[in-house]
Amino acid sequence: MTYHPKSDFIAIMMERGFLADCTDYQGLDDALVSGTQTAYIGYDATAQSLHVGHLLNIMMLRWLQKTGHRPITLMGGGTTKVGDPSFRSDERPLLGPEQIDANIAGMQKVFAKYLTYGEGASDALMLNNAEWLDELNYLDFLRDIGRHFSVNRMLSFESVKSRLDREQSLSFLEFNYMILQAYDFLELNRRYGCTLQMGGSDQWGNIVNGIDLTRRVLDNEIYGLTSPLLTTSDGRKMGKSQGGAIWLNDEMLSSYEFWQFWRNTTDADVGRFLKLYTELPVDECDRLGALQGSEINEGKVVLANAVTALLHGPDAARAAEATAREVFEKGGVGDDLPTLTLSPAELGAGMSIVQMIVKSGLAKTGKEAKRLIAENGAKIDDQPLTDAGLMIDATALSAPIKLSAGKKRHALVQLQG
Repeated sequence: MTYHPKSDFIAIMMERGFLADCTDYQGLDDALVSGTQTAYIGYDATAQSLHVGHLLNIMMLRWLQKTGHRPITLMGGGTTKVGDPSFRSDERPLLGPEQIDANIAGMQKVFAKYLTYGEGASDALMLNNAEWLDELNYLDFLRDIGRHFSVNRMLSFESVKSRLDREQSLSFLEFNYMILQAYDFLELNRRYGCTLQMGGSDQWGNIVNGIDLTRRVLDNEIYGLTSPLLTTSDGRKMGKSQGGAIWLNDEMLSSYEFWQFWRNTTDADVGRFLKLYTELPVDECDRLGALQGSEINEGKVVLANAVTALLHGPDAARAAEATAREVFEKGGVGDDLPTLTLSPAELGAGMSIVQMIVKSGLAKTGKEAKRLIAENGAKIDDQPLTDAGLMIDATALSAPIKLSAGKKRHALVQLQG
């Protein structure tokens, strides 16, 4: 795209790789230059913590505030009662109000680490869409809002089409979700002067709906901006590891395990992730991302430290790095760690994790190794190892891997240099 932005926010979004699409680059750019704009991202309260998959959009809100604009974190206390069907193959389990409130309380802790909330012009607002959705009268809503929606058009949205194409059931409850999300944008524009909704590119249809509705009802000009749906260079969804979701609340995932997740970034992703998840200058991100061989590990440590410092504080980042050095470089954890060094020939195209556990001496047989995994007694880089079919290749061994059996038995596996 050849658009040359005038506003700091759009320039940063483009330069650092946050931008997938925008409903009107010129219009939004002009609005951002003209004065403080208010933008929101919605978060449904489906778990007690946000996870790494949310971090990209939280960074967008942080950059928005740093460039002088006002972010809104909209908690989906109302919409969570319905469930977002976007690109899901099944219906979400419905949660009760107590669970939703508990989830919102858990999620709010994270936002305060990245955003400044308060009464100032660019201070963030924490809102809950239950504030207006819980009060809706169904018949009034159908008459005033429902008449603006074309079912033909709603059926054409990719998120709905993909479910119908697979002949999977899409309940009327879920079908209503996009109308409710559109209504959120209308209410935020009416109540708080919000002119921009941001989200992942899977939210494009929902965002466009909100813009159309607001124009029809209030005749106001508003905008939508989406970020790419991130996958790692090896094709996995960002934020998923062998142990499951990478949570942002430290009571659900320790700061050391969070640090270790970023330290284990694939070589090819280092430069890109530094731009998206840290505030290091772009030139420095490019320099670190271009390092070759074992030197790329310097970039991975910088990435892990910077991301962990933003979420858990600089002390937690320093402590995590020190622990990692103790474990990986000095063979810590109370005694010298046995180390299995594999030659490229031994590793070949990949080795099963079961075979690796046996070779490292943590289990006598493959059967014993599988039982260890099945009983949740095995860990890889201090994260639960649940997949007995996991294959480890040369990319995964670009840095040593720590295997654990129980709490006291550990081994390092490394690739011959």
